[in-house]
Amino acid sequence: MTTYERYERRRPQKQKEEQQQQRFLRPRNCRFCADSKIVIDYKNTELLQGLVYEDGKIRPRRQTGSCAKHQREVTQAVKRARHIALLPFVGEILR
Repeated sequence: MTTYERYERRRPQKQKEEQQQQRFLRPRNCRFCADSKIVIDYKNTELLQGLVYEDGKIRPRRQTGSCAKHQREVTQAVKRARHIALLPFVGEILR
């Protein structure tokens, strides 16, 4: 088989569609920039739990849709909440 023939081979259309469906679509706008009433605070555990995985890891920007500035604030707030035991370091799954 020549290299040219290898390049001409393509994946079936069904596999491409499945791969596109697996991608996580994030919101385009930062919800903290859009609504200035939302305050990122270490005492607001309900908000922070939505930004943390079940196992305790902080969700990345591409999933939360927050801008770099607010993602840094979220990270700082989560770390503070963990330090004073408002949020667990490790989720229930790994205990």
